[in-house]
Amino acid sequence: MYIDSIKNGIVIDHIRAGKAMEIYRFLQLEELECSVAIIKNAASRRMGKKDIIKIDTLLDVDLNALGFIDPFITIDVIKDGQLAEKFHPELPDTLTGVLCCHNPRCITSTEQELPQVFKLTDRKNRVYRCIYCETQSK
Repeated sequence: MYIDSIKNGIVIDHIRAGKAMEIYRFLQLEELECSVAIIKNAASRRMGKKDIIKIDTLLDVDLNALGFIDPFITIDVIKDGQLAEKFHPELPDTLTGVLCCHNPRCITSTEQELPQVFKLTDRKNRVYRCIYCETQSK
């Protein structure tokens, strides 16, 4: 299999096998006009199998939210054909529009225009709680 190199873009590497499509939907990559390559179940010495996403453009989004979806990913930012930045996203302090509150009495259940906002309350155990009703995310 051959996939061209990226001149300016992002490579999301070390995604747990099977999670690439979740990240694809979260970043709304289907709306981009550029090339997007999803490599599923690639061989990995460290992980056994992994997924990789290559995006042939630079995105203007907070990639740290990906730390919630998969805490082990690596994000490589490519500029002018060279690795410009490499980092592991950390758990964000707040998540907006990623989780939904499952409490039927939460105000977000009746007021549909309110954003679903969750605050990180326990970094070690990756616990987020709704800012409106304090319900723990699932």
